[in-house]
Amino acid sequence: MFFCIAFGAFSQSRAIITGNVSDQFGNLPGAKVFIEGTDKNTTTNINGNYSFDADEGEYIITSGFVMYTSVSKSITVKAGDTVKVDFILETGFSIDQPISLGSRAKPKSLLKNTAAVDIISPQQLTNSPQVELSHILHYLMPSFHSTNQTIADGTDHIDPATVRGLGPDQVLVLINGKRRHNSSLLNVNGTVGKGSVGTDFNAIPIASVERIEILRDGATSQYGSDAIAGVINIILKKQVEIIQVDNRVGINTKGDGLHLYSSANFGLKIGEEGYINVTAEYRDRESVNRAGDYTGTVYTNDIANDKVLIDQNDFFSQNAYSGKQVMEIGSAETQNLALSFNGEISMSDYATFYMHGGRNYREGKSKGFYRFPKNQGRVVLELFPNGFSPEILTDIQDDAITGGIRGIKNNWDVDFSHSIGVNRLDYTVNNSNNASMGGISPRTFYAGGFLYKQNTTNLDISRTFDWFSGVNIAFGAELRVENYQIIAGEEASYINGGNTYTNTLGIELPRIVGAQVFPGFQPENELNRFRTNSSGYMDVEVNLTNKLLVRTAARYEAYNDFGGQAIWKLSGRYRVKDAISVRAGYSTGFRAPSLHQVFFQNISTQFINGESMQVGTFNNESAVTAEAFDIGKLKPELSSHLSAGISGKLYKNITFSFDYYSINIKNRIVLSGRFANGYEDILKPFDVGAAQFFTNAIDSRTSGLDMSLFYKTMLGEGKFNASIGANLTKTKVKGPIKVSKALAGQEEVLFNREEIARVESAQPDYKVNSLLSYELDRFRFQLINSLFGKVKFVHPNDGNPANWVVNDFTGVPETRDQTFSPKIVTNTAISYQISDFIKCTIGGNNIFNVYPDKHTHSANTEEGNFRYSRRVQQFGVNGSNYYLRLLLRL
Repeated sequence: MFFCIAFGAFSQSRAIITGNVSDQFGNLPGAKVFIEGTDKNTTTNINGNYSFDADEGEYIITSGFVMYTSVSKSITVKAGDTVKVDFILETGFSIDQPISLGSRAKPKSLLKNTAAVDIISPQQLTNSPQVELSHILHYLMPSFHSTNQTIADGTDHIDPATVRGLGPDQVLVLINGKRRHNSSLLNVNGTVGKGSVGTDFNAIPIASVERIEILRDGATSQYGSDAIAGVINIILKKQVEIIQVDNRVGINTKGDGLHLYSSANFGLKIGEEGYINVTAEYRDRESVNRAGDYTGTVYTNDIANDKVLIDQNDFFSQNAYSGKQVMEIGSAETQNLALSFNGEISMSDYATFYMHGGRNYREGKSKGFYRFPKNQGRVVLELFPNGFSPEILTDIQDDAITGGIRGIKNNWDVDFSHSIGVNRLDYTVNNSNNASMGGISPRTFYAGGFLYKQNTTNLDISRTFDWFSGVNIAFGAELRVENYQIIAGEEASYINGGNTYTNTLGIELPRIVGAQVFPGFQPENELNRFRTNSSGYMDVEVNLTNKLLVRTAARYEAYNDFGGQAIWKLSGRYRVKDAISVRAGYSTGFRAPSLHQVFFQNISTQFINGESMQVGTFNNESAVTAEAFDIGKLKPELSSHLSAGISGKLYKNITFSFDYYSINIKNRIVLSGRFANGYEDILKPFDVGAAQFFTNAIDSRTSGLDMSLFYKTMLGEGKFNASIGANLTKTKVKGPIKVSKALAGQEEVLFNREEIARVESAQPDYKVNSLLSYELDRFRFQLINSLFGKVKFVHPNDGNPANWVVNDFTGVPETRDQTFSPKIVTNTAISYQISDFIKCTIGGNNIFNVYPDKHTHSANTEEGNFRYSRRVQQFGVNGSNYYLRLLLRL
């Protein structure tokens, strides 16, 4: 009885504030409502309603939502009152949204920042027709580039992703502001990002992401190694109001590439202010095949006899491909399952424990070059009388967890955290043989794999003072421990079985060692290496006046393997008017060699002009690298950055942003060309015909422009939004190729004209993304156009016309160099809100069925197989794709 009386008296001494938050089209679940000057806050439920209690008094109540303009209202409440306060929010601009990236002070909008930051809003993510994070960014962020690769081993299953035309390892990825670990895969094939390691964006479920911030500026002094091109901060959902279930199915108009997508996201409150948000996501994608008809020989190089044998054996009907295809060239088959979480628990009035993490598991299957029965050095005819199409099966597991405490101590904001990230990739080679084992060879091999671990501990401390017009001082430290492992395959995948064959001249020759497509990693390749890095930084922001902000940052990083590096940054912003600001900055930066680049070693089968070769990649610990080629230890890449820009808002419904950037990088780390002639005796014990290695070989300069323009208005009874963004970039290799004394005169071998072009022109020199949307009653219409600039393939030998070969398409000798022209890809969607809980969408990607230019030189098709380039790509070769989507909000 006492407790009932006490509870009733307590309830009568407080007021209840309740209401609804909506926009012009209906309720807004997940909108934030809070009382200014207090820690009292809540979020709206699925019906847009909220409620909390408060003491008697006068308050300012504010409601806000990402990409909406916040609204504040003044109220007076008395004990026992129930006061209703409703809000109708209007959509805003990203330029007005508070951004945490690029500053250690309280979040501020782009107009108040010293660097360019873009926001991919929740609405853009929800309405995107793509189901993989890298592809969403590819079609929404002009300076971001990522496409599916093909005939590139593991790179077929983990897409390289770049910013501003630089490398995958020159952009830093954060999750909720904490460093994300890299993939264990090193890209060693002839794709964008060759010789580099990136982050696997597609291991992050899109259903878990609330919004994405992209800092388009060098930020190594603020966030550490890798942040040369910029920083991408992926912010996870916090919502606890609804259960969101998203189901999609789509297929290419060619009848392949069927993809299924299903995800669920929900949240639960923990106590008064805590929460846990959980996501499960499943993706299944069938393979795509855009191979051409094979025009070469199969059983013998005698063309007339070969044609007879092809007909006798019905060769083209017995393989798994259509027509006269003998390969699978296009997006690989993948199956993806992900679980993730994000949460916070209030420990006291001054401290909060936070956590996020998850697991992603992916199975992939891609194909290699067909092994024809005419090549008995690679094919055991007893096992495969018609040859075989080898399969590369991958098992990729990605785990991440972060925990930390954030709070206030003596007026200082303190954040202490620890993150663990693990990525493992295992290879299985299927439908293949180890020719050197003859008829006893298995057809399936475990070929080994890679493991990468990263442990990162951070301490960040900051405080704002009321000096001048506001000063923020921040400092902190980071300790990072990395581990890289190469795991050996089973013995049959690499062993030399000693089997031989007799060629057409009657000469007995040894068969090629190891599983075909690539040999497994040998025990001699196995390694387990660690590296530690410690760093400290200081960051000071000074608002000299209400219009002028100056920021400076300095950082020192020390590595246990190559020493330390000091870097700094100076930037400023001046508000010409309240709605227009200009900014500029200069900084130095660096990128430490990845453990993969330092220690990776293997033997691979590479196809050069249609001919296969066993190539050994030797690391910097190898005597081959150090003694035969005189290659020293890898050094960090050093960079300098200059940027300047202007942002503003016009007439309350137009915003704009323009930025210029210049990035100079010294000592870029590259994977060398193949050294063969003159090194036969050195390479013979390794059963390889050529050697390659990593070295600091080039300097480069990248400059360009970023532009964005947003417009919104009421059009009739509906809401119209338009945006356009563009990136123009140009990268040039500066100065001579850097070689050791032992390799003087072999610059063209170490880094030839094809590799230079891969740095300079393998990515579009410009990209323009536009998005138009119109919302009317329960309908939403969306149109996305992406204009991809030209890319260029440069053949390593064709700088000299004497090396040109006859083009069978024209009958005359021509260069194999080719420039692929700009293309526009159009995506569209129509959505209908069936009820408050169900939304249906039908849409199409690349609705005009646009493909890259086909090869114009017959030699580049490699006997008809490659109609499209696998070396340089703008947007892939899937063609048109249509999908149906059902979104439930329960």
